[in-house]
Amino acid sequence: MPRRRLLLLAPIALSAVGCVPQEKYDDLLNAYRAEEREGVQSQAELDAMRQNESMLRGQLQKAVTDLDRAMSQLEDQNGEISQLRGDFEAMLETVSGLDTGPLPADLNAALVRLASQNELLEFDERTGMLRFSSDLTFDLGSTTLNPAAKQAIGALANILEGEDALAFEIRVVGHTDNMPISRPETRAKHPTNMHLSTHRAISVRDALVKDGIAANRVQVAGYGEFRPVAENGKRGSANNRRVEIFLTPMPAIVEIVESTAVEVVESPSTRVDEEPLK
Repeated sequence: MPRRRLLLLAPIALSAVGCVPQEKYDDLLNAYRAEEREGVQSQAELDAMRQNESMLRGQLQKAVTDLDRAMSQLEDQNGEISQLRGDFEAMLETVSGLDTGPLPADLNAALVRLASQNELLEFDERTGMLRFSSDLTFDLGSTTLNPAAKQAIGALANILEGEDALAFEIRVVGHTDNMPISRPETRAKHPTNMHLSTHRAISVRDALVKDGIAANRVQVAGYGEFRPVAENGKRGSANNRRVEIFLTPMPAIVEIVESTAVEVVESPSTRVDEEPLK
């Protein structure tokens, strides 16, 4: 018989005998009541544990559902990234195969002066490539050009509208470091570094067009973290966060228009008079 029942029956049995001291009876009764309180407390703790277990099971199920959804989204994004990577690899081969040799002397000199006057801009005379530092051109995770960058791009557009530059088309290529995009508000606009690099290249392209460059002269690409020019550390590398502009000879477009004329000569001997109207 459980101890609790024994404690309950003990006062009754002693009372029935009639010869139990009151003090002994009170001790047994108090012990029973203490045991009863412990039982109530234990039952409450057990109920709380069961409720907590149920809540944890619900949270676990929700976590599993969220994980499955995240894995599905990740698979979709990986597929999109693979597609973009293939497209960009093909574009890179095209850009790499183009002749980007030294520019005309006057154009080269103008770009050298522009780079010397702008901290955010570098110019490689050997390849005719301009490089904007993303850290000085955009805010963190942003594709909006800051005022200094807009001013530099405006000056660049004036140079590229010059006579020596009109023979070149413009390729704007964005790059990032290897740090993944972590802020939710940034990831909502640019899910990956590939997106961010492309969107930044588009911002530079749009600024050039706004400043007077013909839209059909400008092409864009973005390579994310896959074309580093420096080793990435724990916080990436500022050298890898960049937008490059390549000037390449405009492809020759020859338009051939063939005109053929057929002349019909009527011979008086073969002419057939029209039938008179009736």
